[in-house]
Amino acid sequence: MPPWPELQRAFAAALLNPAVEPSREFVGPDREASERRFAVYRNNVVVGLIDAIGDNFPVTRRIVGEDFFRAMARAYVTAEPPRSPVLLDYGETFPDFVAAFEPADPLPYLADVARIERAWTEAYHAADAQPLTAEAFAPLTPCDAVGLRLLVHPSLRVVRSRLPAVTVWRMNVADGVPKPVDFEAGGEDGLVLPPEADVEVRVCAPGGAEFVDALAARLTLAEAAEAALRADDRFDLSANLVALIAMGAFVGAEEVNRKATSN
Repeated sequence: MPPWPELQRAFAAALLNPAVEPSREFVGPDREASERRFAVYRNNVVVGLIDAIGDNFPVTRRIVGEDFFRAMARAYVTAEPPRSPVLLDYGETFPDFVAAFEPADPLPYLADVARIERAWTEAYHAADAQPLTAEAFAPLTPCDAVGLRLLVHPSLRVVRSRLPAVTVWRMNVADGVPKPVDFEAGGEDGLVLPPEADVEVRVCAPGGAEFVDALAARLTLAEAAEAALRADDRFDLSANLVALIAMGAFVGAEEVNRKATSN
């Protein structure tokens, strides 16, 4: 009999790929090999993984319909089996798979909607942290503020899209109502963060995505504002800060070359 690790690898390969013949070493309680028994087990596992992807991407599933989604998810399960026993986290690469899935080409926004869903899952399960309130910023003068590094909440996610993906996502959530979308109106960058118990998804203001990305890269407030203005000259520093603080996007602040402080 082959070594146990080799048998495990062969079992996993045959489990998710019907083109791979199960080894005769795989036997049932009667010590006999049975292709039929293995096929039933294989089907149960694949169906379970497809269901897990459907649970993790309910909006994507609603948009394309159950039959299309299950066919797409089946192809994904075969190509990208789980790397962790925690199925709540399964599907990290699913949005990129959707982007490359040719039958989904007529829906160019679909991959970005899936990215919003993935960001929602990551935000929901991210480490908790106490956000800074507006009162924490009240004593700061404009001169003080420009030299600050703002520490972003660990659950904060930014999803970039050249299409109105946030609008499409929002009208296809459980209580959403689908309606016509103006795809010529331009893209929407989404900001994903759980301010309290639930996760909030909102459209970034002009330059807002670049601003948050720059802050997450530990640039100072002044440097992040410059990066946002280079990306979009409509960027409004004050409006973005007010919205982000109200959303609970920051957990601390530090002056350059000084020790970090938090609320």
